[in-house]
Amino acid sequence: MRLSEIIEQVLALDCSLVEITGGEPLLQKNVLPLMRELCDRQKTLLIETSGAHDISQIDPRVHRIMDLKTPGSGESERNRYENISHLTKQDEVKFVIGSREDYLWSKQKIEEFHLSDRCGTVLFSPIFGRIDPRAIVEWMLEDRLRVRFQLQMHKFIWSPETKGV
Repeated sequence: MRLSEIIEQVLALDCSLVEITGGEPLLQKNVLPLMRELCDRQKTLLIETSGAHDISQIDPRVHRIMDLKTPGSGESERNRYENISHLTKQDEVKFVIGSREDYLWSKQKIEEFHLSDRCGTVLFSPIFGRIDPRAIVEWMLEDRLRVRFQLQMHKFIWSPETKGV
């Protein structure tokens, strides 16, 4: 699909908030011009990215939601820590946690990179079915972390195995 067709379809939805997500949106060749054009059209734009690719070229009007992959994800070696210097108060960093070890690792990264001060929001989300969400909330409260807890709502609305929602 051509960029102009995508923009036309998005504009036809007549919504002010647009989020770009999916596999990894930064791997899509036209995502940067798409974001710029939608911002020019007065859309509030969010992008969810794995944090493994350079975010420095993203239009500064876009709200970035960037993962820092925990060791339990098996993908922590892909984290691009250089991205942290590009984050602003309008951006969010998300940790998806599957164990106490992931929690402690995440807590250490928040401190190391001053993420609670650098970003607008730091999110903790449990890996669905691997850890009791309540455990994470209890640890957060005990440690008085300045983070927000988030459930993957699509796992509750649809079957956890459902793809493309």
